[in-house]
Amino acid sequence: MPDKKESHFFALLSRLKYIDRWVLMRCSRTENLSEHSLEVAMIAHALCVIGNVRYGRKLNPERAALVGMYHDASEIITGDMPTPVKYRNGQLRDAYHQVETEAEDELLDTLPEDLREEFERAFRFGADDELMLRLVKAADKLSALIKCEEEERGGSGEFATAAASTRQKLEEMAIELPEVRDFMEEFLPSYGRTLDELL
Repeated sequence: MPDKKESHFFALLSRLKYIDRWVLMRCSRTENLSEHSLEVAMIAHALCVIGNVRYGRKLNPERAALVGMYHDASEIITGDMPTPVKYRNGQLRDAYHQVETEAEDELLDTLPEDLREEFERAFRFGADDELMLRLVKAADKLSALIKCEEEERGGSGEFATAAASTRQKLEEMAIELPEVRDFMEEFLPSYGRTLDELL
């Protein structure tokens, strides 16, 4: 049996909880990458289930959940770059994408060699993953909208513009992804209700 070398992969991932989102906004409650990643994973899973059950798709909901879980893992190294900065122009977006890819490689390099290939499935994609990736992106946007609307309900006017632009983007996505429309109509309205109202 070969000697086992210490791996830092999961210790690094545990640091997602130290990276706050929405750092340029005044938040009533901070949101870290760990909780955001879990929410994206759950919503991505749901969108794929909806797609399979209602729209005859052949998606793998568990894979979508896995991708959602790791979708921001590179930010352990890069930090969370605010969306308006990240997408300010194509050149900046492409440069940041390259930095993210290098950060993912750096994370994957901390894994034992015999495990790396399996974990790469959460970070590397083929042409057949396109629809699933679009749904994970939609789940990311839905999570952002949930946060924006939560902050608005808490009295923060800081999030009004972000909420409107995120909802608009989701409306555009829903034209080709009816799963997104279904989630927005059936599940989104319950967010913000009290526990007594939900149960």
